[in-house]
Amino acid sequence: MTQADRPAPLVLYFDGASRGNPGPASFGVFSPSGIRISRAIGSTTNNVAEWRGFLAALEAAVASGAARVEIRADSQLVVRQFLGEYKMKAEHLRPFLEEARRQAARIASLRVVHVRREENREADALANAALDRAKAGAS
Repeated sequence: MTQADRPAPLVLYFDGASRGNPGPASFGVFSPSGIRISRAIGSTTNNVAEWRGFLAALEAAVASGAARVEIRADSQLVVRQFLGEYKMKAEHLRPFLEEARRQAARIASLRVVHVRREENREADALANAALDRAKAGAS
């Protein structure tokens, strides 16, 4: 099978948001193939929200059954920690990394890529929409 014969990877974008850091937080996951996840997660830090977004993207990839997956995000910290390029200094984030590695092991071919913020607009919008809905529900 040549490269051209292989199916295109499932591409997912994720983002996390926290207003106040810590404060009301959420994440969004977007795929051009139609996956849209937008969830408020209570009060936490932006880093936790980013990790939760990454886990949601991995879970969506596993649920899709895709053999080839590319996950893109503007969170340099999460991407580089997952790839082992940054050390995990914040011990409270280690369980997220461990769960991400467990989920990643369920995907035959996974690529995780850092992208510029402007390439991640849809996931960012989904994360912020979840915060807006949560705020409206609390009013």
